[in-house]
Amino acid sequence: MEKKMKISALNIYPVKSLAGISLQTSELDSMGLKYDRRWMLVSPEGKFLSQRQISKMALIKTKLDKEGQLTLSMQGKPDHSVPCVTESNVSMPVTIWDDVVQAKRVGDESDTWLSDVLDTSCHLVYISEDEIRQCDLDYAKQGDRTGFSDGFPILLLSEASLADLNDRLDEPVTMQRFRPNIVVSGCDAFAEDQLKSFSISDVVMRGVKLCSRCVITTVDPETGVRFNMQPLATLMKYRKSKAGNNSNKVFFGMNVIHESSGRLKVGDTIL
Repeated sequence: MEKKMKISALNIYPVKSLAGISLQTSELDSMGLKYDRRWMLVSPEGKFLSQRQISKMALIKTKLDKEGQLTLSMQGKPDHSVPCVTESNVSMPVTIWDDVVQAKRVGDESDTWLSDVLDTSCHLVYISEDEIRQCDLDYAKQGDRTGFSDGFPILLLSEASLADLNDRLDEPVTMQRFRPNIVVSGCDAFAEDQLKSFSISDVVMRGVKLCSRCVITTVDPETGVRFNMQPLATLMKYRKSKAGNNSNKVFFGMNVIHESSGRLKVGDTIL
């Protein structure tokens, strides 16, 4: 019987590098799954912050209500309801990798809450709908855009690839380590490597670039602790590229760009 690749999980990460939210269905807008990585923490100078520098960012939970109201929580701290951003919010330039983006400062209350929790001075910023962050034109088309993701709007990973990795590890890891938006089942390990042009729920998508992995994969999302180099060290043994500009990069998952808006749900078939 021919295998059918299907969505087995959907995840969004409203604030870059904070904990994610598991969904049964999600709207797709021009920047990816709705609300995914629309907020981000930056240093006072405007440089993005992530678990690469502050591993305990993984411990801050996020929650969204039906109106898109974001709440942050962390054990031992009072919950924080993030104010909605309006036209009157102050703009500031922020740097994420090689991109400079105009973002909206959320407000002093959010900055104070996060700075206290993380013990570092930071600002919470938001990317407005009218701010265009172009995806890398080496892999994307003009007009392809994303929010505060590392570079592309959607990350897809298969359950089979994770199972293959866990078979090689002394202690298995969860899918949370890799922060995918779309998890798929019903395929062989690394089948996602070959996804070039496909559709889900009538939305045409393109697999544009294998996802290179970093030390964030070594942070335990339950404890916020980075205590060894697993699973990255194991991935380096069999998922490391030796080609050109990608030499020595470790790949796990596929970066995806969508051609239109739409709605995805768990159980949708990949065609």
